[in-house]
Amino acid sequence: MIDSYSFGSYIINGKEHKWDIKLINKNVFSWVGRNGHNITIDDIRDLIAEKPEILIIGTGASGLINVSDKIKEFIKVRGIKLIIEKTGAACNEYNNALKSNKKVCAIMHGTC
Repeated sequence: MIDSYSFGSYIINGKEHKWDIKLINKNVFSWVGRNGHNITIDDIRDLIAEKPEILIIGTGASGLINVSDKIKEFIKVRGIKLIIEKTGAACNEYNNALKSNKKVCAIMHGTC
């Protein structure tokens, strides 16, 4: 569960994580190698490999991350529900999915 989110910082299961993160099988990883404000297939390949029911993209506090139609289609054809929200709302969506016992992965931009 994501306990809290504020600009550039997440508290997850009582531990602070900074900047950009990925959540895979309830584990937290740093999202490294982000290229500007665009999601790439390489950014989500490890999330897709887990075959989640839901993939959540947190687009930043102000929503500056861009998710192209190509990425949306890449996820859709795999039968994965995609949720794209500003990161605060995306954190809530992630927690709700966990509470509903859904298999969920997420990638979250922590700043802008």
